Amino acid sequence: MSDKIEVENINAPHHKTRVDRAKYDAMRAAYMGALAAEPPGMTAAEAKAALLPLLDPNLFPGGEKSGWWLKTVQLDLEAKSLVMRSTTKPLRFYKASAGAE
Repeated sequence: MSDKIEVENINAPHHKTRVDRAKYDAMRAAYMGALAAEPPGMTAAEAKAALLPLLDPNLFPGGEKSGWWLKTVQLDLEAKSLVMRSTTKPLRFYKASAGAE
């Protein structure tokens, strides 16, 4: 099993990046566990505050680098249509459907 995973970016549809699989999977699980299921959703700051207690402290000691990983996962899941954004200011994000992880 590879220790890297390929991620997409909704803002750059043809650009893919490879990142650490363990950190991606941990952040994805925490993000989807914390993210609102209904619009208008949560701001990035609200989502980060909600997911920090769900993160593995061995992968994210003291929440280290969690902001970068949150953004990476959010953009990837938006590209995969699993997360949607509300056109509010500030932006808010929510699960694409109740069935999404």
